[in-house]
Amino acid sequence: MGKTKQNQILVIDSDSERAQKLLHQLEFVDYEAKAVSSPSVMEGYPGLADKLAFIIGNCPGILDHVAKIRADLPKCPPFILVTGKTPLDMTPEQVETNFLGCITADTRFSDLSNVLHRAEVESGVVREAPAASDNNEPTKLPTKSPSPELFRSLVGNSRETRRVRKMIEQVAPTEATVLILGESGTGKEVVARNIHYHSQRRNKPFVPINCGAIPSELLESELFGHEKGSFTGAIGAREGRFELAQGGTIFLDEIGDMPLSMQVKLLRVIQERSFERVGSNKSIKSDVRIVAATHRNLENHIKEGKFREDLYYRLNVFPVEMPRLKDRVEDLPLLINELITRLEHEKNSSVRLTPAAVMALCNYPWPGNVRELANLMERMTILHPHGVVDVKDLPAKIVPNQQEASDEPAVVADPEDNEKMSGMPSLPMLSEPRLPRDGIDLKQHLTDIEVSLIQQSLDDCNGVVAHAAKKLQIRRTTLVEKMRKYRIQRPEETSS
Repeated sequence: MGKTKQNQILVIDSDSERAQKLLHQLEFVDYEAKAVSSPSVMEGYPGLADKLAFIIGNCPGILDHVAKIRADLPKCPPFILVTGKTPLDMTPEQVETNFLGCITADTRFSDLSNVLHRAEVESGVVREAPAASDNNEPTKLPTKSPSPELFRSLVGNSRETRRVRKMIEQVAPTEATVLILGESGTGKEVVARNIHYHSQRRNKPFVPINCGAIPSELLESELFGHEKGSFTGAIGAREGRFELAQGGTIFLDEIGDMPLSMQVKLLRVIQERSFERVGSNKSIKSDVRIVAATHRNLENHIKEGKFREDLYYRLNVFPVEMPRLKDRVEDLPLLINELITRLEHEKNSSVRLTPAAVMALCNYPWPGNVRELANLMERMTILHPHGVVDVKDLPAKIVPNQQEASDEPAVVADPEDNEKMSGMPSLPMLSEPRLPRDGIDLKQHLTDIEVSLIQQSLDDCNGVVAHAAKKLQIRRTTLVEKMRKYRIQRPEETSS
C-alpha cells in the first residue's frame, strides 16, 4: 500500500518499547506508521495534516499538547489515546472530548481495527481507485472516464490477474477486435473499458450494448439506427449505437445470444466498415473498434448452428479469457478493500473484516464471481454500518458450519467442507501446533519460525530482497530491517 492519507499514522510516545510494539501492530494491519518521542518533536514535522490519525501516549500536560496541535492544524487528524499501567490523570469527560478512542499498548486486533476504522470515517478518507497496471500502483485515469470504480475488479497480483493486465496492455494501443470470454460476473465489461481507456480512442465514446437483453426485432434498430416511418412507432429518425460510438469503441456484450439474422448484418459491418439505418439505403462509414464478450462457449454454439463460424473468426482476433474468482483467490483481500472503498465513495457506508472473516471468504467457491462478492460487501455495509465483520456475521452458505469467532486470524476447516472444496484453490493450511509437556519459550519459537521463513524466501528468490518481500507479503524495507535484526545474509553474501 502506498503512502497516502488513508494509512499514515504518527505515534507520539515517550515509552519507546510501547511505541515500537504499536508500530509493529500497525504495520501488521498495513498502515504506514512513524514514531516520535514527545509532542514537542511534532513542531516542524512534515505532512502532519496528511496523517490519518495521531496515536499519543498519556504524558504530563497531554491536553495542552493536544490543544496546541489542534490550533496549529486547521484540519487536524483525530487523536487516539494509548494508556499505560498507571491510572489516567484525566477525567472520562476529558478523554471523550479530546480523543477519538482509547487503546492499550497490547490492544487486541479487533479493538485496534475498530478505532482505526473510526479514524478513517472521521477523516473522510476516500482512497484512490487503481487502474490496471503491472505493479498495482494507483495511476491516473483519463479525465473523461465516467466511472473509475469499474476498473477495480482487476486489482490483484495473482498470476491470472497479471496475465489479463498484460494482455490489455498489449492489445489496447492496437485496433484489433477483441473477444472477451468468461463466466458471468468475472468483469468482462471492466476489461472492455480498460481496453478503450488505454487506447488512442480514449477521448471518444465507449458505447456498451447487451445483445441478449434486446428483443431480436429491435436489435437492428438499436445497433444501426432507423429513419422516420421505417416501422410502426418510428416517429422520428434515430441514431444507433454504431453511430453513437463513432471514433470510439462499441462493446457488444453477450454476443453469443445475438440472433443469426443479426449476425449476418454484423459480419457485413465488420467486413465493409459501413452500415445503413433501418429504412434507409444511404451507407454510413463506420470508424468504430469492436470489443465483444460472452459467457457462452461459441465453438459449441457453432457446432449446434447457433453462431456463425465466419463471424466467430472475425471477432476472435485477440481473445481474452477471464479467470473465475476462485481461480484468483489470493486477490480477494485486495478486491474486498477496493469494493469497500467504492461503497465509502458512493454510499457513504463502510465496513471492516477480521482476518478470520477474510480467510472464510477465501475458502468459498464464489459461483457468482466478483459480482457476488460486490453484492456481499454491500449487504455487509447495510447490516454492519461502519462496523467490523467476523466469521459469525457471514451468511450461512459461505460458512456452513460456523464456529464461534475468535480474535485469532486462523480458521479451522471442517473435513466435510474440505471435501466440498476439493479441486478448488485455497490458502495453505498449517497443522495445529502441539504444546510440549514442559512448555515452550514462545518468543524464541516464533523468532525461529520467522527466521526460517525469511531464509527460505531469500533462497527461493536467489537472494533478491524485493522478490522475497513480495513472497512474504511484506514491504521491502520491513524485510531489510528484519534481516538486519536477525543478522540474516543473502545467499551470495554467505558464499563470498
